Amino acid sequence: MDDIFVQHSQKLELFRHVLRNVADLEALEGLNMIDAAQRLGIDYHFQQEIDEILHKQMNSTYVHGDLHEVALRFRLLRQKGYFVPDDVFNNFKESNGMFKQALGDDIKGLMSLYEASHLSTEGEDTLVEAGKFSGHLLKTSLSHLDHHQARIVGNTLGNPHHKSLASFMARNFFVTSQGTNTWLNLLKEVAKTDFSMVQSLYQNEIVQISKWWKELGLAKELKFARDQPLKWYIWSMACLTDPKLSDERVELTKPISFIYLIDDIFDVHGTLNELILFTEAVNRWDIAAIDHLPDYMKICFKALYDMTNEISCKVYKKHGWNPSQSLKKTWASLCNAFLVEAKWFASGQLPKSEEYLKNGIVSSGVNVVLVHIFFLLGQNITKQSVELLNDTPAIISSTAAILRLWDDLGSAKDENQDGNDGSYVRCYLEEHQGCSIDEAREKAVDMISDEWKKMNRELLSPNPFPATFTSASLNLARMVPLMYSYDDNQCLPSLKEYMKSMLHESVSM
Repeated sequence: MDDIFVQHSQKLELFRHVLRNVADLEALEGLNMIDAAQRLGIDYHFQQEIDEILHKQMNSTYVHGDLHEVALRFRLLRQKGYFVPDDVFNNFKESNGMFKQALGDDIKGLMSLYEASHLSTEGEDTLVEAGKFSGHLLKTSLSHLDHHQARIVGNTLGNPHHKSLASFMARNFFVTSQGTNTWLNLLKEVAKTDFSMVQSLYQNEIVQISKWWKELGLAKELKFARDQPLKWYIWSMACLTDPKLSDERVELTKPISFIYLIDDIFDVHGTLNELILFTEAVNRWDIAAIDHLPDYMKICFKALYDMTNEISCKVYKKHGWNPSQSLKKTWASLCNAFLVEAKWFASGQLPKSEEYLKNGIVSSGVNVVLVHIFFLLGQNITKQSVELLNDTPAIISSTAAILRLWDDLGSAKDENQDGNDGSYVRCYLEEHQGCSIDEAREKAVDMISDEWKKMNRELLSPNPFPATFTSASLNLARMVPLMYSYDDNQCLPSLKEYMKSMLHESVSM
């Protein structure tokens, strides 16, 4: 095993050296190397080199090169938080402002343009047009491409890099990326060893989570609630991808499990009067004042109380900041939002769709997850950043809206769960008489697209949050389709495939 570590370190160092040299000599090849490292999910090894190369690119001319080069540079720089104007694509337009039809033969360029269009922010019509133009031409090209190329194009259309989990798509890249250049083969070798090492780490973390969950004993006490520690851990694994964040992934899975448990108390088990009492107890946050709660709620509240105190102590010891006020506030907000929904459904009155979504952003649980991530990471915790965090900034609320809308688009209920649940689509249909279900679903899809644009704006705006936190928020949004794309059997095939590939399968070159 030690030999494998040594060889891995040597190959990492060799690729760093190659990356620096190639990028100095040939800008486009440097960009291609960064893109490949990101698609294989191992760019965290080369962050310093990537930052230096992109900084140099930012200071060079944006518009130099063919469509592939301009679009790739645009996307990589925007992903990194550099603002590149969308007029860099004007060279590829006719005098009437439309994209040149001659670009239809440039499949590689069109794929890069399609990928770049997903970094658009509100009001960037050129990028919206770029997405439609490239998407249409790529779809029509599928019928006359060979099998290998058609697979690459189909994958680009179905899973644009910016909105997909690199860790999940990496295996596709292994199969579809071909080239005679030695750096690509070297990078694949590095990635293969990396996958194996990280997989072993994930398996160890699952053992820790399973032990914690079993010792907690809530599965026995709350038999009505979901018992899915592996699924809860998958959220942590997707959000915090750096292998070094092992402790943080394990700790994060704990509050995620309580989001699901409390959701089941509200959706499946509790009476309205019990839910009101539980919400008041969480708002008071006083362990001595829960005697009036039913036994199952006492058990849940005590476990929540203890877990929150333990996490607060760990954060304080490690980072010198006590997050207990922020953590308590986010649990109270979650229960308040759950209670609002419970009252709506008990009354039989559906709210207006806008009101439903505003509350649904909180009841999604995303705020609870990201507030915990912020403190567990412990980077740049200041009075200013904590105040902004407590006000639910766009980097949190847009991710939450994406989750809520995706969840509501799912036609199935969650596995093993029969309960009251609302949906944006239902509220929209009730509010807009005569509107078809397809039109309502299309409205929700458009809103998801708009929330991504707001998230992209956050990438480009100065904010006090560290890059790891922003990345976690993006990864949470990327994970959503896997968690909520039900098939006709009410199963989650994409999620099962993701779990299998991340935890069990090895990678072949």
